[in-house]
Amino acid sequence: MSPFVQLLASAMALMMAMGIGRFALTPQLPRLITEGQLDLTAGGLVAAANYLGYFLGAVDSMFARQPGQVRLRLLAGLWLCVLLTLASWAADGFWGHMLLRFGTGVASAWVLVMITSLSQQVATAYGRPRLGALVFAGPGVGIALTGLLALGAHLLGLGSAALWLIYAVAALVVLLAVLPWLPQPQATKVPSGMTDSAAVPTTGIGRLGVIYALYGIGYILPATFLSQMASHQFQGHWAADLFWPAFGLAAALGVVLVNLRRPTRTSTWLSATLWLQGLGVLACLLGDGLGLALGVLLCGAPFLACMQLVMQRSRELAPYATQRNAGLLTACFALGQLSGPLLAAASTHYWGGLQPALMLAAGGLGLAGVLALTGLSAAQVSTPRACTSS
Repeated sequence: MSPFVQLLASAMALMMAMGIGRFALTPQLPRLITEGQLDLTAGGLVAAANYLGYFLGAVDSMFARQPGQVRLRLLAGLWLCVLLTLASWAADGFWGHMLLRFGTGVASAWVLVMITSLSQQVATAYGRPRLGALVFAGPGVGIALTGLLALGAHLLGLGSAALWLIYAVAALVVLLAVLPWLPQPQATKVPSGMTDSAAVPTTGIGRLGVIYALYGIGYILPATFLSQMASHQFQGHWAADLFWPAFGLAAALGVVLVNLRRPTRTSTWLSATLWLQGLGVLACLLGDGLGLALGVLLCGAPFLACMQLVMQRSRELAPYATQRNAGLLTACFALGQLSGPLLAAASTHYWGGLQPALMLAAGGLGLAGVLALTGLSAAQVSTPRACTSS
């Protein structure tokens, strides 16, 4: 099977699992609040349930070592994203949405970790690292798709239940289209003469996990509440629905732009993407249309590029432990994301708005950028030459 076809199918799988299964709550949140199903604090808790599921799914993915275990989680995750999105059509109120978002969190983590590992193995085997990196643009395209569907639903006067149904149908169409073309799990081959301990080094992975956790805290606030902030600013006008698809489009383009760089100095690029997102979070504090537009650009463009750079740095540090480290890093990321909505809920409950939470999120992204630049650049000196082009 052509590597291009496998990598395109991988990108489309992430488009569905992340853009629809994972992030569909963001454009739905203004509708759910308007319909009285949730308030802003409850919306933060529902998002937190999604990220708790994401964390547990990522931890479980670390123990999927056999090809059969990998395939089971990949297929289960894809089908659950479709079925749980469909079930959201009938949900009404806090507890129903919380349980369903928890389930989609588990499912989307399974898909992300498995697809990340499988697609990068294909890209490495065929000597197509740049093409493999473009797989990470898939979630951005999915976010843009969910945003455009939400805009269409707004213009047609449809409620949240109808939009859940539209999302489920779109997810099913994508799933049926990619199933025959997804990469097949293979047993990891370690070069002869290399021991297990040499094949799976851990130097730098712990610090990378801390950076990824801080990134999770920082980006998740605008990613969760951007549509609600735009709806509040524009008084429910349809123009507010443009911000979320613009965020997704910026994220996809950011992956393409970062992929054009020379395959070196990963830590420097990672630091730059983190600091840009921090500026984007601060821009959201302006509270007007210009601030939100800057937030979309500065948070959106580095969003998936940062994920791409973290996973690349992980492969540079441990090229024969991609799945284990993808699961570990995704778990750290999910812990950070889980903290974000809880922080938002506390911020809205005690201070009546998201401003304190956004300030802390921006500070976390700034610190993560410093850690990336000061810690990983030193470790990069010891990276094997064969790994730096992956």
